[in-house]
Amino acid sequence: MTKQTLEEIAEAMVAPGKGILAADESTGTIKKRFDSINVESTFENRRDYREMLFWAKGAMKKNISGVILYDETIRQRTANDKQSLVELMMASGSIPGIKVDAGAQDLAGYPDEKITEGLDGLRGRLNEYYKLGARFAKWRAVITIGEHMPTYNCIHANAHALARYAALCQENGIVPIVEPEVLMDGPHSGHDIEQCYEVTEAVLKETFQELYLAGVMLEGMVLKPNMVIPGQKSGKKAKPEEVADLTVQCLKSCVPSAVPGIAFLSGGQSDIEATEHLSLMNSRHDLPWTLTFSYGRALQAAALKAWGGKKENVKKAQDAFAHRAAMNGLASKGKWTKAAEKGK
Repeated sequence: MTKQTLEEIAEAMVAPGKGILAADESTGTIKKRFDSINVESTFENRRDYREMLFWAKGAMKKNISGVILYDETIRQRTANDKQSLVELMMASGSIPGIKVDAGAQDLAGYPDEKITEGLDGLRGRLNEYYKLGARFAKWRAVITIGEHMPTYNCIHANAHALARYAALCQENGIVPIVEPEVLMDGPHSGHDIEQCYEVTEAVLKETFQELYLAGVMLEGMVLKPNMVIPGQKSGKKAKPEEVADLTVQCLKSCVPSAVPGIAFLSGGQSDIEATEHLSLMNSRHDLPWTLTFSYGRALQAAALKAWGGKKENVKKAQDAFAHRAAMNGLASKGKWTKAAEKGK
């Protein structure tokens, strides 16, 4: 894989008006989503649900540049067994991606903090995923704001793991999505927007230091950070413009312009909040990189509810998915409005 090819893939992932669908929920996570609509989480139901989204070709072609898959999904075939889900996605113009981390575990000596595992054997797994069609990957680190947290040890350990993962990806011809997430649902009531800014800045600076030391080519990666936003338990709210302005300010102080794009996670925000914040960042600021979305729940929640596990609801669910994808496509250009949200 040449440097040029990695750059081309990364740029395609953040193409104008498009973003990334995070459909990489683990079996346990998607069970919780299905429980909310009283649908059993079977192999067939998980396949049918994701296949339904990928068949929404209008949304996929117009607004979804790539899809992050789970290990089970990248191996699945459509219900009629005529093609793989990877082939279905590619026919809609989307790039297949894969979640490769093994989840967050307690950090030794720091039981209230987490370290993401999965580096052992990763080179071999990436090689296999490439053969299965994956051209980008995702690794998520989680940082919790709490009393005396995060510690430098936690920030450094996760940044180092992200860098090692990213280097292995590029070695195997796969574009890494680097995802250092400062959680907005931590236990600390003092987690206001200022503290979120401070911790996000520290995490991003440490991450890019480690990426540099690992020799990661910044032009061939995509960053997936949190927005700078008050914690859910802080009891504080921030105006959408404040979230947008502080997030951009933080990114400009940390993220080199060589990075082609930043695809935000929604991190527990409502569908509308995630869309509005992204749009304001793009409309209010001159930016050295593309700002777009890499949402899971914020793209899927309405579709999941509309579907309800029933075949007769597939079209309704696809329309709900297409609407959210279109709204976020507008946001990635700074053109989302409340009128557009209501279809006016």
